[in-house]
Amino acid sequence: MKARSLSAPFPTESQVGVRKRVALISPYARTILSFRGALIRELVSQGHTVYVLAPDYTPELREAVCAAGAIAVDYPLDRTGSNPLRDVRTLMSLWRIFRRLRPEVVLPYNIKPVIYGSLAAWLARVPRRVAWITGLGYTFMETEPTDFKRRALQRLVQGLYRTALKTCHVVCFQNADDQQEMIARRVAPAHKTVLVGASGVDLDEWQPAPPMLNPVTFTLAARLLREKGIVEFAEAARAVKRRYPHTRFLLLGGLDTNPGALTEAEVQQWVQEGILEWLGHVSDVRPYFAQTSVYVLPSYYREGVPRSTQEAMAMARPVITTDAPGCRETVTDGVNGFLVPPRDVEALIQAMERFVQQPELIITLGKASRRLAEERFDAKKINQRMLEVMGIAP
Repeated sequence: MKARSLSAPFPTESQVGVRKRVALISPYARTILSFRGALIRELVSQGHTVYVLAPDYTPELREAVCAAGAIAVDYPLDRTGSNPLRDVRTLMSLWRIFRRLRPEVVLPYNIKPVIYGSLAAWLARVPRRVAWITGLGYTFMETEPTDFKRRALQRLVQGLYRTALKTCHVVCFQNADDQQEMIARRVAPAHKTVLVGASGVDLDEWQPAPPMLNPVTFTLAARLLREKGIVEFAEAARAVKRRYPHTRFLLLGGLDTNPGALTEAEVQQWVQEGILEWLGHVSDVRPYFAQTSVYVLPSYYREGVPRSTQEAMAMARPVITTDAPGCRETVTDGVNGFLVPPRDVEALIQAMERFVQQPELIITLGKASRRLAEERFDAKKINQRMLEVMGIAP
């Protein structure tokens, strides 16, 4: 079955017998199925036509989306740039796409898709517009009073968000911190906001793996941004390996174009020192999580609810993460892992050493992680909530 491009003819309702036409707007193609696959499959199983818009499809990713039962559609997006002409091009392209596809529901996520996708859907008179705030990201992190460029960017994004979210019927949030902050800043109208929780994982696909006790292995999977706590992870790894040379530290993730991105040279320096093993971007983290004793995400990025942590918990891995928005939703301190203050390397070292010195915690806290994943992060339950918000629940 060939995937469709925007230039290809689209099926009509009478041809495919669907109930609704739904358009998801993604900032990049490679995470569509890992982040939104369960939702796409649920929509397709209920007979909806699902268009998945992304700016960077490869032939392989296009075919994978098609295999899930959706239709891949290209649109232009400069994800991290600040050129207004390119953003206008994104807005107008989305408007033209919506005029052609005539979706009845639009669901954008991530900053630029939410801003320009919501505005384009409003201009195209899409009947149901649902914004999904999956974290506030780099722009909404705390800034120094002297960082005028960052503060100006924050004001600009807030203004764009405020304008776009006024056009939406519902604004969904993954954690209460983000919801309260966007209301307090008068960016999101309070009466339109809904707390839906994490995007969740398919617990049938993410099964518990036997605990890894020897060697004790700590893993971090993230885009290579400083704000994800990668520097702190490397510094803690250096100290722990000095005391416990048999420990392993795995870093999964590709280079990024965000302002806070690490360079390849910085990461390779840690590899050459023997501090950690860098595997780059991997399409399936499960084999690496199977080798993992403890999942670590020392992020101070404005996360929604980190996907990687949910996946690690589903595989019965204890977690060390920060007591920060989004991250704190994944750990009950002392039950399935430990919360540490953001940017506190010493606290991170101490948390890691507890697992090295008491490896039985890897087993007991890992089992608790799986239980919490079943309670909080079951994609089937969360997807039902999303369908209700989208107005298409059966």
